Amino acid sequence: MSKTYKYCLALDLKKNVDKIATYKKYHQNVWPEIQKSLKDSGIKNAEIYNTGNRLFMILEVDSSFTFEKKAKMDAKNSKVQQWETLMWSFQQALPNSNPNEKWVLMDKIYDLNE
Repeated sequence: MSKTYKYCLALDLKKNVDKIATYKKYHQNVWPEIQKSLKDSGIKNAEIYNTGNRLFMILEVDSSFTFEKKAKMDAKNSKVQQWETLMWSFQQALPNSNPNEKWVLMDKIYDLNE
């Protein structure tokens, strides 16, 4: 059994009730090409949570996954580029993010079992 790793990321949605509702609807029926690209990159599970306009994503990945590998795969996949462009119309960068950065990797500060 291969070891899994967990990453947590945050992003904001634009503060617009209709845009937030539409974003949620898209995530009830994510395009199959997007689901495949996630799995092909080594992501075993992805969950997105929402409160207000804040998003929180948990990625569980295998040892083959790297953010660099995922970015290279995404850059070559026109359907992923189409999805990302569409999603960016609902999203906005966090105040502390770097230029052109969408999802921001969060630091783990507590673990009950450690």
